[in-house]
Amino acid sequence: MELRVLRYFLAVAREENITKAAALLHLTQPTLSRQLMQLEEELGVQLFYRSRYHIVLTDEGMLLRRRAQELVDLADKTVREFSSRETELMGEIAIGAGETRNMSFLSQAIVTFRERYPKVSFRIFSANADDVKERLDMGLLDMGLLTEPVDVGKYAFCRMEEKDRWGVLVREDSPLAALEAVTPEDLEAVPLLISGRETVQRELASWFGECWDRLQIAATFNLVINAANMVRCGVGTALCFDLNMAFDGLRFLPLSPEIETGTVLVWKKDQALTPAAEAFHQHIKNV
Repeated sequence: MELRVLRYFLAVAREENITKAAALLHLTQPTLSRQLMQLEEELGVQLFYRSRYHIVLTDEGMLLRRRAQELVDLADKTVREFSSRETELMGEIAIGAGETRNMSFLSQAIVTFRERYPKVSFRIFSANADDVKERLDMGLLDMGLLTEPVDVGKYAFCRMEEKDRWGVLVREDSPLAALEAVTPEDLEAVPLLISGRETVQRELASWFGECWDRLQIAATFNLVINAANMVRCGVGTALCFDLNMAFDGLRFLPLSPEIETGTVLVWKKDQALTPAAEAFHQHIKNV
């Protein structure tokens, strides 16, 4: 299975049309069709449902699309790493980040770093800690900004100074909006939106105590922006960090008793950082 053929497959999956993909790839349509058929024969599965005007990925095709994208991304990242080994520091630094106020620290560090090394660019992958760790382990990211609780046993890390404060996002017309802080009892009868991470849910269960089993969990989420939209539409009240972000029609209330969560910047112990990533790591330590 060649990277070249995987790139062909991804182009066809993206365009949903072999003729259009062939034109973009500067191939003839028969040549591209033959490459795809050989890929299916090699894998022993059907990757597409074909019709006269468009194609649709099968379940096996959707799985290959994900794996192929990961392989192509890793190959491209490797090429960029070797091309950056010039006298002048250049290249791309890939960082995964959860939603945390420490992103402001990271952003400020990026600004001052690029003032010194303008040919270095950054690629930010936003997701929860579990998804960031998965991409770190696959070598697709250089570093990850992870909110606790998280197992950092196999990573080198530095701890961020600022902690994130837990609370709830409520609509301004909610009875809860009149409070200064919310207790577990205040949230018992309210539909709630909570993090999809099991480790975070266990932390919240400890805070709720006996109330946990009586909660109404309306939905889980991994991005606060989407949760804020659901709160605004009346799905429920979102348990989340205070990210110092203003959402129209919503109010943030802290939890009582208070909960704070730490954040760590991690990278793989057994993975040599690129010159750009190593320089950025040293820069962060000195900020």
